[in-house]
Amino acid sequence: MPRAPRKQIEDGKTVQYTTLKVRLYPDEAQAELFENTFGCCRWIWNHMLADQQRFYLETDQHFIPTPAKYKSEAPFLKEVDNQALIQEHNKLSQAFRVFFKDPKTFGAPKFKKKKTDKDSFTACNHVFESGPTIYIIRDGIRMTKAGTVKAKFSRRPRNGWKLKRVTVEKTKTGKYFAYILYEYIVKEPEAVTPTPDTTVGLKYSMGHFYVADSGELADPPHWLKASQERLAKLQKRLSRMEPGSKNYAEAVQKYRLLHEHIANQRRDFIHKESSRIANGWDAVCVRGDDLRDVSKKKILPGNALESGFGMFRECLRYKLARQGKALIVVDRAALTTRTCSACGFVRNDKPHRKGTWVCPKCGAVHDREVNAAKNVKAQGLAQYFSMQEREAA
Repeated sequence: MPRAPRKQIEDGKTVQYTTLKVRLYPDEAQAELFENTFGCCRWIWNHMLADQQRFYLETDQHFIPTPAKYKSEAPFLKEVDNQALIQEHNKLSQAFRVFFKDPKTFGAPKFKKKKTDKDSFTACNHVFESGPTIYIIRDGIRMTKAGTVKAKFSRRPRNGWKLKRVTVEKTKTGKYFAYILYEYIVKEPEAVTPTPDTTVGLKYSMGHFYVADSGELADPPHWLKASQERLAKLQKRLSRMEPGSKNYAEAVQKYRLLHEHIANQRRDFIHKESSRIANGWDAVCVRGDDLRDVSKKKILPGNALESGFGMFRECLRYKLARQGKALIVVDRAALTTRTCSACGFVRNDKPHRKGTWVCPKCGAVHDREVNAAKNVKAQGLAQYFSMQEREAA
């Protein structure tokens, strides 16, 4: 899925980015090199951050040393790909840029820990006269220092795609993956003007993932629920075991594998559902709910952050944009639940979260969530056309 915004180029075309996820099967020497690179990236990040903090305290100026400064005192840094170290410097610089721009939203960069932070590194592709530094072959990917690493591709890049960079990551279950970023030129899609009949309103629902204005429910598949039930049983077993034992270590590995399986199942559901909606509708209206705030409300069961609805909205955004369609985000403060979608009457209190309510003005009987989805759609369309009028003026 794309990780970078599209930028404008001439002749009505744009540069678009797509990332392919590839499973890696490194040999023993390559796996050792990856582990050393993970450690060096973590080491260089922590030392650059510590020196930045020290320099700021002494001079009141912001400055981040480059990785080259540390190679004389830490010769092991020369054993790994220099591009991975440079990218750590770039990531730290970017982290400080967004922090200085909006400290309330983005926290200050923190030191990395081996046990809690992801094992990963990124290397950019450079094309020389002798050829590119990173490229793929039929059954592998060729990388600097590591050589050709065996890989399994679920899909292949299309003709004309340019490989920009690759990120290698090791999961908690011991698997290696490569995220290969490609750049390519596409024709700018024509903007699609939505109508009430070709627009859908979606309301986030803890019990059904989302509810559409038509009353359609998007219940997560039964196999996802079954996996979550197995996870709960495994957690109970794990809590009764003695940490450090062989059985405990095996149970922890099973626990991590099941967590990874559930994440893959949820991601599969989100991509399929978002593709179905993006292909079937000209516009989608959603409310800009902050899932962190929703998860803090004790009256709601489950965990909103684990539902994947935030990822679902992001998938909808870029899949609609690729077709010239709009994702319309309604203000989260809008009274979509209390407002009667038939006559516009606004209640003073919130209706029961699972019940129906009768409008005292027009007598319409509403399902709470379906009514909210209808209001999200109506307010989203009004917001869209109001913006179009302001741009045309």
